Amino acid sequence: MIQVANLHKRFGNLQAVNDLTLEIPTGEIYGLVGSDGAGKTTTMRLLCGALRPDLGRIEIAGYDVSRQTEEARAKIGYLPQRFSLYEELTVLENIRFFAEVRGLKATAWYPRCMEILAFVDLEEFINRRAGHLSGGMKQKLGLAAALVHQPQVLLLDEPTTGVDPVTRQDFWQLIIRLAVEGDVAVLVSTPYMDEAARCTRVGFMQHGQLIVEGTPQDLRQRLNGRVLELRGEPLLLLRSLARADTEVEDAQMFGDRLHLRVGPGTSERVIDRLQELVPSMGGQITSLRAVSPQLDDLFIAMSEPNNG
Repeated sequence: MIQVANLHKRFGNLQAVNDLTLEIPTGEIYGLVGSDGAGKTTTMRLLCGALRPDLGRIEIAGYDVSRQTEEARAKIGYLPQRFSLYEELTVLENIRFFAEVRGLKATAWYPRCMEILAFVDLEEFINRRAGHLSGGMKQKLGLAAALVHQPQVLLLDEPTTGVDPVTRQDFWQLIIRLAVEGDVAVLVSTPYMDEAARCTRVGFMQHGQLIVEGTPQDLRQRLNGRVLELRGEPLLLLRSLARADTEVEDAQMFGDRLHLRVGPGTSERVIDRLQELVPSMGGQITSLRAVSPQLDDLFIAMSEPNNG
C-alpha cells in the first residue's frame, strides 16, 4: 500500500532524507522512530505530496505521488504534529468541511461524519468549538477528519505528543482497530518506545537514513544477554562506577534503577566486578541481573554516533 524507493530530500546543506526505502502493506502499523531532526516529519510530508523529493519514487495504493498526486492524496489520511483544523468552527462543522472537500455528497456526509465521530468518542461534543477542546480531543478530531473519506493509507506524525496517558491509550486503541478492521496501512512516527512496541514493525531513522527495521521482538533480540538491571543506592554513584567499567558500553537511568549495556559475552564478568567494587566505594547493590532488552535500550544504542 505504501512503496518508497531510494527517497532523497535536501534543504540547503541538510540532507533531511537520505536513500529511504519502505514497503508497508495493508493491515500493518509501521512505527517510525528517531530523535528530533532524524527526518520523520519530512518523510511524512513527502509521502502525502506536501513536499517534492529530489530523487526517488513514492507510490500510495498504486499511484505515483509525483505524477498522480491527486489520485494518491485521495487514498491518504494525514494527521500532522500540530492541530491544523479551524478552531472557530464546531466539531461537526470541521468534520463536515473535510467531508465535503473530499467529495462526499450532501446525502452522505452527515451519516459518515457521525459514524467517525462516534468511532473517536466525540459524538457528544459535535456543537463544541474546536478551539475549546482539550489537547487529546483535538487530536481525536484531527484523526476523524483524516478518516472521513475512508482512506487506505493513514499517515500520523507524532499523534499523541503532549496528550495525557489515558488519551494516549485510547488513541492507540483506535489506531489498532483501524489496522485490524479497516483495511488500512498505517505509518506513525512516535517518540515513545512503548508506542513503538505496539507496532507491527519499527524503523529507526538517523540523519535521514533508515538504519535498522524489524518487528519489536526481533529488534529487542539484537541486545539479548547484553542488558543488566542494577538497583541500589546512590544511583549516581552506581552509574559512575558502572560507566568506568571498560566492558560497560553505557549506563542509563530507568526510573529508580539503571540499565547497563555491556559487550557480548561480558555480563557475568561485569556483574562480578561491580558486586565487589560498589560496596568498597560506599555504595549498595540491591539487585544486579540480566534482563530482557527494551526498545528504549536499542534506541539509545542506535542513537550513538558510532552506530549508524
